[in-house]
Amino acid sequence: MDLGISGKKAIICASSRGLGKACAHDLAKEGVEIVINGVNEENLKKTEEEFLSKGFKVTSVLGAMEDSSTRSALLEACPDPDILINNSGGPPPGNFFDWTEEDFLSAIKSNFTQSALLMQAVIPKMKEKNFGRIINITSAMVKNPHLIMGLSTSARSGLHGLSKALSREVAQFNITINNVLPERIDTDRQTQILNFQAKLADSTYEEAKKELEETLTAKRMGTVEEFSGICTFLCSEQAAYISGQNISVDGGNSTNLI
Repeated sequence: MDLGISGKKAIICASSRGLGKACAHDLAKEGVEIVINGVNEENLKKTEEEFLSKGFKVTSVLGAMEDSSTRSALLEACPDPDILINNSGGPPPGNFFDWTEEDFLSAIKSNFTQSALLMQAVIPKMKEKNFGRIINITSAMVKNPHLIMGLSTSARSGLHGLSKALSREVAQFNITINNVLPERIDTDRQTQILNFQAKLADSTYEEAKKELEETLTAKRMGTVEEFSGICTFLCSEQAAYISGQNISVDGGNSTNLI
């Protein structure tokens, strides 16, 4: 299927590894010019070189998305993106009664504010072009909250609310905004969570992973490619009538009807 996005330009945040990298790779395969980002210079350079070796058109910007200078650099590298994929590492799991005001504010800055400000920056030019695709990679914890992930759930839920309201304002300009909610995709993030759960249960990582997978409907974790394919389709011409949605990529694990 020709997705109709060859020659478009995309900013993909936090894309030197994991879900962001997979999304950047899929978009580049479709002929999209990509700008990637990461906080680890070695990882970012390695990913850029890998993409260049495949003939992809790629530029990289080093820095944390929480820093305004990083966002400015991304927009300088790509002033008028057709596609924006907001992505960020989630706050660590923890105990609600241990979290401080600083912890909550940091979560909001990382998982809400930076994405809101980038949407604010790119939408005006998307309107001029009558085309825009915005995807926020959030978390299944928004639909299925667990208290140990409360920092992530709180901040990302706010982004969902803003995105839904904003999607209704920009739909007439062929701009879509969707949230894609991963759960138990095999990434470094899941390794971090499983290590935390293993520590709580006084067990090993391998035991925690096996125990987790037995609880999953698919009896396995998902792959980054299974996630990125959904994001890439949502960036397509064919997905122009899908907007304001919260799309779970969880192997059917959720028991929610909606």
